[in-house]
Amino acid sequence: MTDLLRPARLAPGARVAVVAPSGPVREERLAAGLDILRGWGLDPAVAPHVLDRHPRFPYLAGTDADRAADLQAAWCDPEVSAVLCARGGYGAQRIVDLLDWDALRTAGPKVLVGFSDITALHEAVASRLGLATLHGPMVSAESFLKDTRTQDHLRATLFAPETVMTIASPGTALVPGRARGVTLGGCLSLLATGLGTADARTPAPGRLLMIEDVGEEAYRIDRILTQLLRSGRFDGVSGIALGSWEECGPYDLLREVFVDRLGGLGIPVVEGFGFGHGEGALTIPLGVAAELDADTGTLTLDTPALA
Repeated sequence: MTDLLRPARLAPGARVAVVAPSGPVREERLAAGLDILRGWGLDPAVAPHVLDRHPRFPYLAGTDADRAADLQAAWCDPEVSAVLCARGGYGAQRIVDLLDWDALRTAGPKVLVGFSDITALHEAVASRLGLATLHGPMVSAESFLKDTRTQDHLRATLFAPETVMTIASPGTALVPGRARGVTLGGCLSLLATGLGTADARTPAPGRLLMIEDVGEEAYRIDRILTQLLRSGRFDGVSGIALGSWEECGPYDLLREVFVDRLGGLGIPVVEGFGFGHGEGALTIPLGVAAELDADTGTLTLDTPALA
């Protein structure tokens, strides 16, 4: 499997669009996140409907049409270098098929940053545009606002990606070894709900699967992993990095699930890799060739995450 096209890194003064493809955004958190971006020398532009609320579904930031229009306009704006998501939650899946993907392709590559529910967009951008993206913190997320490690790692990835080509984590080997491949993944439950859609990529050799989740009990993690295994989504996976599992119950039980479901695949698996919903979340490039070393807890990129 070959790596995907990498968008260009950012430079001071770059204009970045902030969109809300999923859940509703708290205004005070958004304002704090924008201040951080301005402190980095960026010029953030907030999409028109970021602070909207859906008239019937309180878990959505505005209507599907408005959220899709915001993303479409941001991506197609020639002055915008990156599209940053304000938060996750739920709703990105609802707008994927409302986007004009031909227009997005014509607009050229942009940096996309987000995680959690934004996994649906990572998958769609990879399959439809062939573009690498960043599984990273979101502008109004509490973990981004209060955690300097999270901020620093995203900032380095955006502006000086050659300085973070080795992503070192506190992780330990669940199954020892090293593996090469192209990174993909995100929120485990979102990968499962994408099965059977146009964006569910067919199994291919040489993939490093980066997965995490939040609020899923051990039996549900078991069920999701089993579904992905039975559907062939793990076929061709050469190594697995397990990120954070916030609010998923006792980790000792989760570890037993991971050993039971993943330990027999005969590939390296590292746990506690430090990306996702936990504190100090690392920014993980998706669609980039790399080597995963489960014994040292490192992911070493062949090239910088951004061109």
